[in-house]
Amino acid sequence: MITQISDHLLSVIVPAYNEAATIEDVVRQVRAVALRIELIAVDDASTDGTGDVMTQLAEAGLIDQVIRHPVNMGKGAALRAGIAAATGTAIVVQDADLEYDPKDLPQLLEPIRLGKADAVYGSRFQGGPHRVLYFWHYVGNRFLTLLSDMFTNLNLTDMETCYKMVRADVLKRLPLTSNRFGFEVELTARLAQARARVWELPISYSGRTYAEGKKITWRDGAAALFHILRYNLFPPRGDWRSPPK
Repeated sequence: MITQISDHLLSVIVPAYNEAATIEDVVRQVRAVALRIELIAVDDASTDGTGDVMTQLAEAGLIDQVIRHPVNMGKGAALRAGIAAATGTAIVVQDADLEYDPKDLPQLLEPIRLGKADAVYGSRFQGGPHRVLYFWHYVGNRFLTLLSDMFTNLNLTDMETCYKMVRADVLKRLPLTSNRFGFEVELTARLAQARARVWELPISYSGRTYAEGKKITWRDGAAALFHILRYNLFPPRGDWRSPPK
């Protein structure tokens, strides 16, 4: 049984690449959430001044730690750096693009706080309010989730969601290696292989258009097909797969 998390930190990792226009708004929205939060921002070698904005926010006491990559390494690498630095009892990713609303974080935390879940996924497809955007993105997400579910034997509706909140003691022992958007597939596979208790709750979602800065493309979707096979069929050896206590 997990200890009551209300008296502990929730580590929020904010990976960013060229998000100078939105990073401050995201940080302030996270800080407005009624939880004890450790905010770790990771600048993945941005060229638009994102790292400088992070430094200013840290000096103002709004960011607890800034990690800066000298070269662009990808979202997965940024998240692994943030996970290694996190000291909270649970860890969640907050994208810097304002697509996900930090107001949803308390409800995602509740199953973990109550000792019912090791990981909680925020689903964009369970009826929460959302901006209507690209049909083929929706189809692609649902197809990848279905394929992932077939291998993991989980009945998720949104495997690719950014909002994956995981107990820190569980997350830190998983052998994660992905550098780019394959991180979502890999984390889901590793949680299933570790026999973690996974919950899913509806969240709100305000997706961006490409003109507004959306970065994921069809190439990342195609790569996800390979990652689903790779991470599910060839898990690394070790005792990390024992069920969480």
